[in-house]
Amino acid sequence: MVLLIEQALSSADADRVRGLHQGLLDDGEQVVYHVVLPVEDAGAQVQAAMGSLSGDLGAGRPADLLSPEEVREIDAAAHERAGGDLRASLESLAEAGATAEGALTDAEPVTALVAKVSEVDAAEVIVLTAPHVVSEFFHVDWTSRARRHLGVPVLHLLEHENFDEQAGEGEGVSGF
Repeated sequence: MVLLIEQALSSADADRVRGLHQGLLDDGEQVVYHVVLPVEDAGAQVQAAMGSLSGDLGAGRPADLLSPEEVREIDAAAHERAGGDLRASLESLAEAGATAEGALTDAEPVTALVAKVSEVDAAEVIVLTAPHVVSEFFHVDWTSRARRHLGVPVLHLLEHENFDEQAGEGEGVSGF
């Protein structure tokens, strides 16, 4: 089982993921969750944002706004934050009774997911994200893209929403 996440799993999310497989396995069988957490290219995002601002303000080229050292510091902070999110996710899964291992990736998320599925010969994928209404509408979200590249079931769960809320029954985002 490969689990693609974009932020730390809450204990409720870990319980929900673990609950999907409880009672479905034969005695002694165990699901191993391979967690993939992409690291944002924070330096590039800051450079792009600053470049957009500089065009409006006449401040020069984006390269003039941040030094290479500042970009490295921003990227290091993003890796540190992602590492903490990964550790917290693995702890949440362990507390839910799951066996899990995980890795950060700097690669494009769906590319990293496809590689991990191939590496571990996964039979199933779960993509756990916050709602991304526009990308989901245009089917360019991680789940839609993964379904086009993988020959295994891909389940998309929304973070911090229970199954009833995702089905439109509760107060969650998908209920509007």
